[in-house]
Amino acid sequence: MSLRQVQRRSAALLRDSGLLQALRTEIAHELSSPPSSPPQSLQVGDVVGGFVLECDDPKTQDVFLRKSNGEEVAVSAKLGPSFFGEENTMSWDVRMKVCVKRPKSEPFLHFDCSVFAREGFGSDFRIRSVAYHSSQGSLEASKYRGPEFRTLDPNLQGSLKEYLVARGIGAELTNFLHKHLHLKEQNQYVNWLQMMENLFAKDT
Repeated sequence: MSLRQVQRRSAALLRDSGLLQALRTEIAHELSSPPSSPPQSLQVGDVVGGFVLECDDPKTQDVFLRKSNGEEVAVSAKLGPSFFGEENTMSWDVRMKVCVKRPKSEPFLHFDCSVFAREGFGSDFRIRSVAYHSSQGSLEASKYRGPEFRTLDPNLQGSLKEYLVARGIGAELTNFLHKHLHLKEQNQYVNWLQMMENLFAKDT
């Protein structure tokens, strides 16, 4: 190996060493910042807010829950886009989809909702849109999905939210989703950092 090659490799190792240190600093920061109120620990098959947790793969971003008492209610949720919240900290709302199917009926209602934290009051949710589908095969993107939810009469908006609350979309469920998905994202982020750390540590 020539002197120039040695010098180039040494410079690259110095750069990688700086990156490695930055990764380790970020890992230490994340591991030293546990959630102030961690969510209840649930496994697939456990029940929260009357819903059975059916899918929660650590490698995916979403969770899926369902309950059936004649009427079937299915809930899927994942973190939405990040934004800067109070005290200029990064935060995420939860994007929640709720599908309600009446007994012995093909049509169902599909609600797109946001779950958000309420300072000192846990969490709450707002409906972003609601659509009627005649069957699971009628989900074409071009199909009319109804008016913008915010343009509906306020009384109708409130009644639709109460419709979901009556079917279990309440504080116990939204608190779990908000806390669990934030913790899940943090765990996935730390895992990604550690994989990056291992990659660069091999060359030092």
